[in-house]
Amino acid sequence: MLTSLLLPVLLSGVSLFFASFLSWMVLQFHKQDWIKLEKEDDVMDALRSAGVPQGSYMIPGCVDPKEMQSDEYKKKFEEGPVGVLTVYGKPSMGRNLGLTFVYFLVVSFCLAYLAQLHIKPGAGFMTVFRFVATAGLMTFLAAMVQHAIWFHNRIVGHIVESVLYAVIVAAIFGAMWPAA
Repeated sequence: MLTSLLLPVLLSGVSLFFASFLSWMVLQFHKQDWIKLEKEDDVMDALRSAGVPQGSYMIPGCVDPKEMQSDEYKKKFEEGPVGVLTVYGKPSMGRNLGLTFVYFLVVSFCLAYLAQLHIKPGAGFMTVFRFVATAGLMTFLAAMVQHAIWFHNRIVGHIVESVLYAVIVAAIFGAMWPAA
């Protein structure tokens, strides 16, 4: 039965990719996710002069959790700023767009696999829709919430997007579910 779901998988991947474009570029759900530093040039100069390589950093950071008990660390933590810094090279839009499309295809395939384990051919639209929408929402949103809890990033756009993605995939699978 999984092979009969390849067209809905492909259609879901393309639809999610298009929906992602709309959410980022047209509706701009993520416009407020990142804000510009007032003294951006000073910060960039400081990072360049410090030779900070690509990676993700905690500020203040520690090599060993025991360091967090030191007076020096506690003082840095209290004085702030406290945060996370991610440094990466120049992004490749083509590569990132390609990987995003592959991600949507893989997620759609996994949702198809999960759904066909639970739902029989010939099931009604709402049966398929409810199952795939729930699994899709868990897939698209679950990790975002935990990440936001720990790293304090804005997730409003991700919540809206996740609901829309789940509904899109569920509607496609519900409409194209194989007959009995």
